Amino acid sequence: MLWRERSTKVLHFAHDFASLLLTRGSFTDQSLSITKQAFAKLLQSCSSHPNQLRQLHALLLTAGLSIKNALITQLLASLALLGNMSYARQLFDEMHKPRPFLWNTIMKGYVKNGIPDEAISVYGKMRHLGVRPDPFTFPFVIKACAELAELYAGLGVHGHVLKHGFEFVSVVRTELMIMYVNFGELGCAEFLFGSMVERDLVAWNALISVCMQTGFSSKALQYFREMGKAGLKPDSVTIVGALSACGHLGCLGTGLEIYEFAREEGLDSNIIVHNARLDMYAKCGDMDKALNLFDEMPKRNVISWSTMIIGYAINGESEKALALFSRMKNQGIQPNYVTFLGVLSACSHSGLVNEGWKYFNFMAQSDDKNIQPRKEHYACMVDLLGRAGHLQEAYNFIKSMPIEPDPGIWGALLGACAVHRNIKLGQHVADLLFKLAPETASYHVLLSNMYAAAGRWRCVEKVRQRMKKKGARKVAAYSSVELNGEIHVFYVGDNLHPQSASILAKLEDLLKQMKSKGYIPETDYVFHDVEDEEKESTLSTHSEKLAVAFSLINGSPKFQIRVMKNLRICGDCHTFCKLVSRITMREIIMRDKNRFHHFKNGFCSCKDFW
Repeated sequence: MLWRERSTKVLHFAHDFASLLLTRGSFTDQSLSITKQAFAKLLQSCSSHPNQLRQLHALLLTAGLSIKNALITQLLASLALLGNMSYARQLFDEMHKPRPFLWNTIMKGYVKNGIPDEAISVYGKMRHLGVRPDPFTFPFVIKACAELAELYAGLGVHGHVLKHGFEFVSVVRTELMIMYVNFGELGCAEFLFGSMVERDLVAWNALISVCMQTGFSSKALQYFREMGKAGLKPDSVTIVGALSACGHLGCLGTGLEIYEFAREEGLDSNIIVHNARLDMYAKCGDMDKALNLFDEMPKRNVISWSTMIIGYAINGESEKALALFSRMKNQGIQPNYVTFLGVLSACSHSGLVNEGWKYFNFMAQSDDKNIQPRKEHYACMVDLLGRAGHLQEAYNFIKSMPIEPDPGIWGALLGACAVHRNIKLGQHVADLLFKLAPETASYHVLLSNMYAAAGRWRCVEKVRQRMKKKGARKVAAYSSVELNGEIHVFYVGDNLHPQSASILAKLEDLLKQMKSKGYIPETDYVFHDVEDEEKESTLSTHSEKLAVAFSLINGSPKFQIRVMKNLRICGDCHTFCKLVSRITMREIIMRDKNRFHHFKNGFCSCKDFW
């Protein structure tokens, strides 16, 4: 009601104002000054409403005001902020010799609205016309290069920064640093950061956040600690970055210490910090702590609810995830596309095919663009159908999609073919993936493993030769454990750890006890053409087993064992963890690539469905 009244007043005023302008044949300097002031107020009032901005633009042209004045600049900035880039570009192209500020405004608009290629195009035009950039030009161009993953373009822009002498401008250097981390060039970013004349809070936060977002979470925590040693006080953004890094690494102990520090510094009341804590607890497999925090939060938003739903889903508590989703709707909280990813994931991890279809169809039939299916949701449905063994249905679903399936969607089906050992369909899907993503090693590995499981060693060798030819390098499997704030990483057959002798001795003792209870190594999970005895030896030193043995030697019996695995846990290690949890009476919490496994008293939370 208030908006209608304000809108009516604004438009009536604009109409009266336009009439006044049209009836005057000329302006005095004084009347022109008043006119500009009135237009400025109108622009400010209508800055978030595109239709009114268009009307005001027409009014400006009718009034005969020069396109050089600040009013057009204000109008352009408002259009860019609203995302109406086609109209903003039209306005910009009609300007006569726009100043660098206007070039910066249009480039900023493109970057903010997810059109980075146009930002780079505008920058190219700016250089072609000989317009000299200022220090505020480059942050937007650098961001555009980073978003497009254009390393050589980024290097070129870095050269322009040096040419114009802006390399020591803090905001420019910070954006260059972020760009290089996004490119995986952490060394370049660290050099830029280390050579900064003054490293302010913005620079530290940017480095911590981008390291966390690009898979360098250990580095993010390292910089968080270095920041404290440098005497710089963090803010809530710093805490969010550090907690998120702990979640990625599965470092619950370190995360609790960081939160305690935040609480002492008075940085714990921000809902963004609360949500980061929720995410950290969920990714560390402690849903009890997550639920306690969730219930205590004075304010919750859609991110809070979605984080809890996803947390329950990946921890194998699908019933709780779906119950929380129902509670969310009953309380009038509008879900978004992330919420539905959690819901579909919950269905997938428990084989709830009918429920999954129900939720997906609801999304597909919705008029709300915020919850209509995206590629991630289609991949989730393929995963759901594939896990449940409905491979042909999953294939037909992909073929009937209204959007072009990407490698992630086909990859979900290939993974299901590997689990259910459907070589015929797996070969067909793999051939498609080799065309879409020829250098992605994981797809070659899945097909190779399917052949190996079937004893087709010639086919295995062909796949490996193809990988070598394409330059696709297999990701090494590893498992990690946090102990006293330090992360210990183990690889298969690892003997480089200082405690290797003790770890192997502990493993030998565990395996002896397990075999006395009927355990037989599942050598089908060794995908190499070697004798069974060698397969058994390889199995016994899988990274998960080494990590568990290390934790048993060093960890307190009163604490749960937490292991983070970068790939899917194999069936033999799954059996191993179940038996060890019974023999030692210790709960083992393992996070693999897809989900959590909570092993307790010889059983797993996944109920052997993973």
